[in-house]
Amino acid sequence: QVQLVESGGGLVQAGDSLRLSCAASGRTFSSYTMGWFRRAPGKEREFVATISWSAGYTYVGNSVKGRFTISRDNAKNTVVLQMNSLKPEDTAVYYCAAAQRLGAVHDYEYDYWGQGTQVTVSS
Repeated sequence: QVQLVESGGGLVQAGDSLRLSCAASGRTFSSYTMGWFRRAPGKEREFVATISWSAGYTYVGNSVKGRFTISRDNAKNTVVLQMNSLKPEDTAVYYCAAAQRLGAVHDYEYDYWGQGTQVTVSS
């Protein structure tokens, strides 16, 4: 089992950067695909990015491509979402999640979830 705790959210202005972290507990963290999702008010949860257990494969969603990057440090049991050039439409609660399937982009493919961290981008 994996427990996930996100941090790093906050209120920023358009064009700013934020770095979200996800701290995982559990001995098997390094064997999981990790992902980030977000949910904006009144909208469905949206895929943001995913990274394989070895960090050899990453994929980001079209809405954030070129602005967000995902990375992980298995020695520290952490996953990071670096968000640059933030836009007001990036405002959402961001969730970290763990899956067993490589390249998982759907929320139903993820087995474990954090509680989320709020990101608000003002114009």
